[in-house]
Amino acid sequence: MAKILVVDDETDLEVLIKQKFRKKIRAQEYEFLFAINGKDALDKISQNPEVDIVLSDINMPEMDGLTLLSELHESSPLIKSVIVSAYGDMDNIRTAMNRGAFDFITKPINFEDLTITMEKTLKHASHIKDTLKAIKENNILKMYVDENVLNFMGNKEFESTIMSNETIEGTVIFIDICGFTAISETTSADNVVKMINAYFDEMVKEIIEQNGHIDKFIGDAIMAVFRGEYHLDRAIDAALAVCNKINALTEIGADVGYTPKVSIGIKSGEMISGNIGSASLKRLDYTVIGDTVNTAARLQDAAKENQIVISEDCYEKVKESFKCEKIGSINLKNKANPMTIYQVIE
Repeated sequence: MAKILVVDDETDLEVLIKQKFRKKIRAQEYEFLFAINGKDALDKISQNPEVDIVLSDINMPEMDGLTLLSELHESSPLIKSVIVSAYGDMDNIRTAMNRGAFDFITKPINFEDLTITMEKTLKHASHIKDTLKAIKENNILKMYVDENVLNFMGNKEFESTIMSNETIEGTVIFIDICGFTAISETTSADNVVKMINAYFDEMVKEIIEQNGHIDKFIGDAIMAVFRGEYHLDRAIDAALAVCNKINALTEIGADVGYTPKVSIGIKSGEMISGNIGSASLKRLDYTVIGDTVNTAARLQDAAKENQIVISEDCYEKVKESFKCEKIGSINLKNKANPMTIYQVIE
């Protein structure tokens, strides 16, 4: 149902409007609100923010129609206005248009012309709202759907490629916020979400800075993937930056006595990239799987606070670029032999 605000100090116009549009009102296609001047109109809009269009006279006490146009342009830009006035000279028309009026109708009112103008204005207002809604939905979609999937959308080959997969070479990094589970058991849900989102936001910035891709958020951990030239070096640079950034976030969580620290596991190698999930359920996650991913997760499990743990083969690749220390050998789940691991210092 369209909501229309009529602004005019001539009270007999209210009766006339209700008579002329009684069928639309009964059919609940139109709902009319009435105000006697611009100030009253702004009050009505504050009480009814879902108003679609405004039909306004120019010459009114307290606040005239042209002033109302300026106020609406600032406070409610989505509401479209039509000036309905006996002052149909070009100066008033130009002033009204310059202040954002969508159309102009002169008195005495031709109700056939008014109906067409209202329908046109409502259609325009609806189009703008639909466009903004689509933009918001698109932005929300970007938050929840991997960019690789979004790039496919609109492509004619989308349906055939959505389930395709490939073997890639890259680096996987797991970052866990240490001790956060205990905090979530003693702190309000709202505070927990605000804290973890603040930590994640800072970590994501550092990962993106090194051209990393956020694969997923897993509880209080992040899984990210680095591909392309120097992917391992960039992953380690991001890990070091994340440690420094999180260690500096002493104010977030101070009210509940929590100081954030992270533990990080990094592994390079081949992995399978594709949309993993249930097609029938229409829930797919564009992600990477394989031994490299599993090992990175196990290395993160082995890492302590402020530790960046890498495998021996990764150490051999970066030992001339980063200062590392040998931790020793550990047994990893589903690994027959112990693995020698190192921690990155700087």
